[in-house]
Amino acid sequence: MERTTLEVIAPSVEEAVSRGLEQLGVPSEMVDVDVLDEGSKGFLGLGGRQVRVRLTLKSVGANPQARPAPQADSAPAAAQGDSLLDFCVQTTGDLLAKMKIKARVEAKYGETDAEGEVPVLIDIRGDDLSVLIGRRAETLNALQYILALIVSKEASRWVQVIVDVEGYRARRERQLRQLASRMAEQAVRTGKRQLLEPMSAAERRIIHLELRGHETVTTESVGDEPNRKVSIVLKK
Repeated sequence: MERTTLEVIAPSVEEAVSRGLEQLGVPSEMVDVDVLDEGSKGFLGLGGRQVRVRLTLKSVGANPQARPAPQADSAPAAAQGDSLLDFCVQTTGDLLAKMKIKARVEAKYGETDAEGEVPVLIDIRGDDLSVLIGRRAETLNALQYILALIVSKEASRWVQVIVDVEGYRARRERQLRQLASRMAEQAVRTGKRQLLEPMSAAERRIIHLELRGHETVTTESVGDEPNRKVSIVLKK
């Protein structure tokens, strides 16, 4: 829950703020902006220093009963009788309304994981919600992270929140599993390493798990974020 800020470096304050808002997937009114370094142009255009800004997610009231009802643009459909799930739906609806996105929101508990934690699953449905997914699901992951921070603050403990839009994550997982099998077969057939496209840590984990018990190949993550990839190689 410590990471509530994002620092961005860019040629100008405007561009840095724009990049930060895009990464977080929120409108400007939802963050506070601090200019940490105004940068410099250098001498004759050489040796200049770029601008550095910090975007901080504004705090959200801890009492869900005191929160205003979401606008008609987002229509929550919550599980009834559970205050945490109701809070998740209410908060998601508020965020979507601020983004001027019309959608239906539902929340439920997922299956208990290996650590005994029970995640909250938030499902967003509507028409043409691709803007909520973004390139490589960056917007969806940012929204999920922000909601996890807000929900965890409300619960006074860390809560794993998984957000899906129109079943995107389920479809993507099927695609990744198929990709893993196909590329493993290609590695066996050619005897050469297969390097997949850059993926988030969650997506790389799906590839690793799919091929974990494979008789012939093994997997490893290579490169640096945000361009870290999965490499599929023959076992030695």
